[in-house]
Amino acid sequence: MNILVTGGTGFIGSHICVALLDAGHQVVIADNLRNSKSQTLDRIKVITNKEITFYETDMTDETAVDNIFSNHSFDGVIHFAGLKAVGESVKIPLTYYYNNLVSTMVLAKVCQKYNVNRFVFSSSATVYGDNESPFKETMELLPRTNPYGETKAMNERILTDIARANPDFSLSILRYFNPIGAHESGLIGEAPNGIPNNLMPYVTQVAKGKLEKLRVFGNNYPTVDGTGVRDYIHVMDLAEGHVAALENLTEGVHVYNLGTGRGTSVLELVKAFEEANHIEIPYENVDPRPGDIASCHADVMKAKQQLGWTAKRDIIAMCRDAWRFEKNFKE
Repeated sequence: MNILVTGGTGFIGSHICVALLDAGHQVVIADNLRNSKSQTLDRIKVITNKEITFYETDMTDETAVDNIFSNHSFDGVIHFAGLKAVGESVKIPLTYYYNNLVSTMVLAKVCQKYNVNRFVFSSSATVYGDNESPFKETMELLPRTNPYGETKAMNERILTDIARANPDFSLSILRYFNPIGAHESGLIGEAPNGIPNNLMPYVTQVAKGKLEKLRVFGNNYPTVDGTGVRDYIHVMDLAEGHVAALENLTEGVHVYNLGTGRGTSVLELVKAFEEANHIEIPYENVDPRPGDIASCHADVMKAKQQLGWTAKRDIIAMCRDAWRFEKNFKE
């Protein structure tokens, strides 16, 4: 299939592009490079030995998006483009609502115009809010903990309504837990612009000496060691989950959790990183971030049963691959 990947030079998007190309599909990437780097394109080409068409495009620009569709015949789209920092979304909610909602509506509108009916949406475990783990796809969504989660839940509702109104529209909503790690080549990984908002790139930058120490947000949660617990998943497992969702996509709306089904605390992750890479990570405890919850992990049975997909890589592999990329990465 010929697939448009929006946000395809970002951390998750770039790994999905590799997985798609390795599976024999063709890829066109659209990205505004707001939180990614153009050199990622060359690295994807080195890994896959395949060509990619790239558009530096903001997905809120309908004219620009329409131009992409007029130049290609797409079999489907995978939509990653969006702002993704929980804490930042609390500080600048309007920016998040505008960017994340308008980009989805523009893309869906243009898909309808060009009769592109396969749509895979990048959602998030944040839509579950403060539900009790493990999170199941059938749970009521409680995203009120932060605007980022709200935008994901709203986008799910928008796309679900479009699918219900258009019987030919096939929608797969993938609720990610916490992707970390990097491609085993060490060529692509998580390389945010500025100070990282996510845990693993912060850890790797501390290990590299770029940052002095890790800030651990909160140490009084009702968890094994007082720090937040998340379901960390290797980004290549996540990527393979997207290929499975795309290739098994049928008419209607399908929702899947993509995680490991296991929770790991911040300090457990730090210890795993130290064990995997023989590097000490200094840290300090600071106040919890607004919008964060204490603990979450996935119920992953639906993806296993319907897609034949499960996460295979463990936390040590995630830490080892993330550090390999950080060591290789040059600004």
